[in-house]
Amino acid sequence: MSPRSASVNEELRRRSKERLLQAAVELVGEFGYEATTLGAIADRAGSARGLVSYYFPGKRQLVQSAVHRLMHRTLEEALEREPAASDGAERMARAIDAILGLARDRPVLMRQHMAGLLQAEVGFVPCPEQRRLAELLRDTVARHGSRDVDRDYPMLRALLMGAVFAALVPGVPMPVPVLRAELFKRYRLEWRTGVPPDAEAPDGTGCDTDLSRFFATGGPEAGGPDGAAQSK
Repeated sequence: MSPRSASVNEELRRRSKERLLQAAVELVGEFGYEATTLGAIADRAGSARGLVSYYFPGKRQLVQSAVHRLMHRTLEEALEREPAASDGAERMARAIDAILGLARDRPVLMRQHMAGLLQAEVGFVPCPEQRRLAELLRDTVARHGSRDVDRDYPMLRALLMGAVFAALVPGVPMPVPVLRAELFKRYRLEWRTGVPPDAEAPDGTGCDTDLSRFFATGGPEAGGPDGAAQSK
């Protein structure tokens, strides 16, 4: 049998990495960060355990990349859904609702993500997934009419992160509609834009337990056997 070409090997590596990202999101969402091991992630992905360390320096970096993937694809889906939104105000409203929706619908996952960002030994790790998320938010700021995107994008990012944190604080969470109202007031958005809390969520914006559309694993043959979360 002739050896695989470089392009085939690259595609296999891409699929393997995608499966690991998807498995990390699923397991942390189901069991929490501490109860999810790298071995469990590899088992869920159907990958050799050594591949996790090959692609990611540690569990925290893997989970952070996986959540950034979920965030950027959720945001992308919200911005591009039909009817198309060319209006800057509508796109800003969709962006805010997409991120707040993750805090509302996936609290375990997003709480773990925020906790990881605040850890000094890891902190905020730039990665390809985070850069794609940043590009979408920067474009949203620009379309909303910013005259200084380099100044206004970090402010939007900080406000969204603060709102997610406020929605997830154990014991004293702030209601998502209240946080939404404050953000909408700041950006001069009408309440009916985006996805108001009392409106029926458009296709693709609800809490779908099947996240496979966000991870291009190359078809059903890429799925591996499920692995239960393990203790450390």
